[in-house]
Amino acid sequence: MTSALEKVTGAVRQRVSSLTSVPLPRSVDERWLGATWPVRELAPAPPGLKPVLGDDGAPVLGHTLDFMRFGTDFTLKRYETYGPVSWMGVFGRRMVVLSGPEATQIALVNKDKAFSSQDGWKFFIERFFDRGLMLLDFGEHHLHRRIMQTAFTRDRLAGYLGQMGPTLREGVAAWSDRANPRIYWSLKQLTLDVATRVFMGMRSGDDADAINRAFVKAVRAGTAVIRFPMPGGRWAAGLQGRKVLESYFRANLPSKRLSDGEDLFSALCSATTDDGERFTDTDVVNHMIFLMMAAHETATIAATSVVYNLAKNPEWQERARQESLALGDEMPDIDALESLTALDLVLKESLRLNAPSPSSARMTVKDTEVLGHFIPEGTLVNVTPTVNHFVPECWTDPMRFDPERFNEQRREDKSHRYAWLPFGGGAHKCIGLHFATFEVKALLHEMLRAYRWTVPPVYKARWDYTSLPIPADGMPIRLERR
Repeated sequence: MTSALEKVTGAVRQRVSSLTSVPLPRSVDERWLGATWPVRELAPAPPGLKPVLGDDGAPVLGHTLDFMRFGTDFTLKRYETYGPVSWMGVFGRRMVVLSGPEATQIALVNKDKAFSSQDGWKFFIERFFDRGLMLLDFGEHHLHRRIMQTAFTRDRLAGYLGQMGPTLREGVAAWSDRANPRIYWSLKQLTLDVATRVFMGMRSGDDADAINRAFVKAVRAGTAVIRFPMPGGRWAAGLQGRKVLESYFRANLPSKRLSDGEDLFSALCSATTDDGERFTDTDVVNHMIFLMMAAHETATIAATSVVYNLAKNPEWQERARQESLALGDEMPDIDALESLTALDLVLKESLRLNAPSPSSARMTVKDTEVLGHFIPEGTLVNVTPTVNHFVPECWTDPMRFDPERFNEQRREDKSHRYAWLPFGGGAHKCIGLHFATFEVKALLHEMLRAYRWTVPPVYKARWDYTSLPIPADGMPIRLERR
């Protein structure tokens, strides 16, 4: 472990030096890079176990702002300092952080059922995404996942892909008058259009725009520092966004129950297991709100990361483009998208370097231990699998963009079962991972056919982790029609 951490140390320092030049108060950088906080035990450990060590960070806020500013770099620094099991002050309380493949596997496999996803996420997003699939546990989670799986079969995915194709092609073509777009915001609008079309059967327009704004407010509220409905604050906006979403889905649910539409809303209304189990109306509303959030946010981040890496590595952009052009002008189906091997390698590497969901919340529902460290009942836990994406025991030169690490000859993602986790792992592994993969590949396929794009050689993306990792400047690119 020591040698691995030493390698991480050098890589972290190299990466920190490459952060954007956006100025910060000198004290902030010094506090993160050089200042130390008193190291304390989380709780006394029983005989045979070790206490979890960590620090509170700044008064009240703890390390909340550190993580929002530095994201993965901050978690790598914590891994370097404390190892795979530690705690830190955040959002006014103490939270255990589990990093590295072994610690991550223990929490996500959850053999002794000590880690509750429902109770963990409750602290962050329950008020906005109540009883979404990620916020259910154990038997109830298994039941809801079985019902929902009928809406994500390969045949269903093929239908969704057929619906999203024209929306993506039309949306990408509309960028032709924007020579220097902030590509994150362009992609976000497009993935929201896809989500409202494929998930809800809605066309673009005022209603769709209102729904999209409500989702954005709900997503941003989860990591609000002021966690009560102060007028004008993110928490209050999120609660209002939730009301808008509930009203829309409840108003449209009766007609969806009677329809045989191909959108996800209709699919969840009719989803039935072989045993006849179905969702209640309330279940459908809760799952739709959660799935809409998960789908468009993760797809936007993943697509933005791919666009960035293809801009920085034009040889890979051209390699991927040639594969897309070889498919011709027809809308690609699932088999066609699966044949885009270069784009697949770039997507996987982009997800490694910037996972759309960089952490996963849990709460211990009984005393437990991880790698010999004692964690008491009632402890908020943050599982950070993105650290696993950079540990040198799993990856060659982990800070370098190298899509070939995923080719069949190397398959570095197989170095450990939990080395690569862009979609989570264990029982709560993302149910929509194949949908997201096809959507991102279909979107990039349309971009590659229509444009070439670049960023200045000195440009480096800085990811803002206030909610999920997004480019702080929206990522300006130069877009040129082919």
